[in-house]
Amino acid sequence: MTMSSSIQAVLLYAGWTLALLCGIAMLRATYSLTGRRAANAFAVGGDDVSAFSGRLCRAHANCYENLPVFAAIVLGAYAADSSAITDPLAMWVVAARIAQSIVHLWSTGIPAVALRFCCLLPQLAIQIWWLITLFGVAP
Repeated sequence: MTMSSSIQAVLLYAGWTLALLCGIAMLRATYSLTGRRAANAFAVGGDDVSAFSGRLCRAHANCYENLPVFAAIVLGAYAADSSAITDPLAMWVVAARIAQSIVHLWSTGIPAVALRFCCLLPQLAIQIWWLITLFGVAP
């Protein structure tokens, strides 16, 4: 059975989200196992460990905040036998999300925040376009 590129994109997006979570887990395990921090002493936001840890936690949160929306649209299109609408751009959404995460991991300076926003815009535009098209509002 061949997966549509949209379904592959959902799985890749989930895999990226999981990879970021593994990064958080490895960082925290390292701190716990080396005695630098008790296992139950980590703040949710990650800023208590390091600036990078905070960025990692926020990049992960950005992914899990939008993954359900992305998956719902793709799976709705798939269920409606309309993957032809999502297939051409699904991997672009994932590429933009990964780029956004990488920039987030790199910096929170003003230029990086502007670049992250430039990575977010196509994701939003594509998903909105898909919804409009799936509901038959657009040609």
